[in-house]
Amino acid sequence: MGIHHSGTDYSTIGSRSRNRGETPRSSTGPAETGEPATTREPDGADQVRRRPAADGAPAGEPGPAGAGAHAGARDAEWWRRAVLYEVYLRSFADSDGDGIGDLTGLRQHLPALAELGVDALWITPFYPSPMADHGYDVADHRGVDPLFGSLADVDALLADAADAGLAVLVDLVPNHSSSAHPAFQAALAAAAGGPERELYIFRDGRGPDGAEPPNNWVSVFGGPAWTRVGDGQWYLHLFDAGQPDWNWDHPAVRDDHEATLRFWLDRGVDGFRIDVSHGLVKDGELRDNPPGGVLTPDSGFRDEAEPRVWDQDGVHEIYRAWRAITDEYTARDGRPRVLIGETWVRDPARLARYVRPDELHLTFSFSLLTTPWSAPDWRAAIDAERTALAAVGAPATWVLANHDVVRPVTRYGDGEVGTRRARAALLTLLALPGVAVLYQGDELALPQVDVPPAARQDPGWLRSGGILPGRDGARVPLPWSGDAPPYGFTADGVDPWLPQPAGWAGFAVLAQAGDPMSTWLLTRGALALRRALPHLRGDELRWRDDAPAGCLAFDRAALDRAALDRATPGVPTSVGSARMTCVMAMGREVAIDLTGRLVLASGPVGYDGATLTLPPDTTAWVAPREG
Repeated sequence: MGIHHSGTDYSTIGSRSRNRGETPRSSTGPAETGEPATTREPDGADQVRRRPAADGAPAGEPGPAGAGAHAGARDAEWWRRAVLYEVYLRSFADSDGDGIGDLTGLRQHLPALAELGVDALWITPFYPSPMADHGYDVADHRGVDPLFGSLADVDALLADAADAGLAVLVDLVPNHSSSAHPAFQAALAAAAGGPERELYIFRDGRGPDGAEPPNNWVSVFGGPAWTRVGDGQWYLHLFDAGQPDWNWDHPAVRDDHEATLRFWLDRGVDGFRIDVSHGLVKDGELRDNPPGGVLTPDSGFRDEAEPRVWDQDGVHEIYRAWRAITDEYTARDGRPRVLIGETWVRDPARLARYVRPDELHLTFSFSLLTTPWSAPDWRAAIDAERTALAAVGAPATWVLANHDVVRPVTRYGDGEVGTRRARAALLTLLALPGVAVLYQGDELALPQVDVPPAARQDPGWLRSGGILPGRDGARVPLPWSGDAPPYGFTADGVDPWLPQPAGWAGFAVLAQAGDPMSTWLLTRGALALRRALPHLRGDELRWRDDAPAGCLAFDRAALDRAALDRATPGVPTSVGSARMTCVMAMGREVAIDLTGRLVLASGPVGYDGATLTLPPDTTAWVAPREG
């Protein structure tokens, strides 16, 4: 049996089906698109776009970092060293005054993102959904929820992003669907054992009258991972009860998701971020997880405690089929289509299996999210990831934040200490070889928000009765301009979907664009240098053994363009002896002998051209002297 997407009245769940009459953007160019009837001009975005780059720029910034610096310059291997920016769409920018970010709001702010200097955008789900998990409960993977816009808005966004030199990856949520998906509604209506139920994971319960769940698996959001239906059977949901897990052993599930890939590739997306990529396939016998596994609410790593649930061998067959599809599209026009996995697997060697040459292109390296603030721990984590991934020819994809974890400023200590450390960590991340991922607000040094309990909406908070902290504090809408909420995120007088705190005026993009010491300008300068300095284009990293205690220091070797063109993925490609050095003082003041020129620092440092002195929690980049 196939999986049906049409014929459902999405108005009953607060969404709608896609507009079948809208013309897709082809893989070779944009289609004509319509404009929304009413949109709001973004506050401050134009001022950010037009602001001269040299005004108050950080030391060593080599000029504008906008679209003109990299539009049209993308090569076939761009994704191996890209800076990927996560757009949590609900909280990015609202164009229509309903308090929820949308596609047109993002499109209006593309110039600001191009000016910041990122290479690619990952956009969180915008598909029809009841919003039980804010869009990660998908009712139709080939439509657009009217909360966010329309397919015409997607087409317009893709066209404008391409003009700005920005690649666009969209979220794919293959582990589960919404309980409002037509296929699941048909499964609920079917009798136990019916073919409709084979698309999901329905089982009889244990114990007298089947009153106990089929096994001991627990939901990521708290409580059992099983819900009982009226006829006595249970269905599996590793997340919310409104997110039933697909049965990936069924060929129709595989065929339908491959059709979804082709649908969006035909419209012109540059790839996909794959949600819960270590999920999908489960233990074939649905055996109990071993007792005694320790699960902590502040970590996404669950694979060791729940070996029957996560990181099953069968998932790799799926990704080989998907890679064949993206390679097919790439072969047509030479434009890479990229697959990146959200793979919460702790062992780097097992993580590396997801990025073998015929599987995903990239997978997030989450290890730094849980690494203590110490130089030895950071070095060990970086080495472990790089060693394992190099064995399969893949780059690391470094992450310090996303919409599921506490923001770095707060995680590193909050206040002044947390801000210093977050800025230092950001510069270090951007100096590492491989891909760097920024979560919206990292460039502003936003802290985690203590959202009032009455305003919290995260299903983890709700299902656990407040035991799990929830993720709302990392998802508060961005401040763009102004002195008070909503800070340009939405129209004045409109309450954003999550409340913004008073006192955020200094974090606003427009305010930071005019502040020479701001994190926004620091980030823009770092991204410009990341493209301009030949030392940051290769794969090599060499630790400095002369680094004092409490100091993380490494060299990056210069690489000329010809060498880059000849480079073999996963093989060191450094040329010459000139090196750029990144130094991060972690918790104490350090001094290190370095000859060169200071090009960027996360805070005040002392440097006389021969000795670099850094206060605690500060990072600096020192490049060779010119000439």
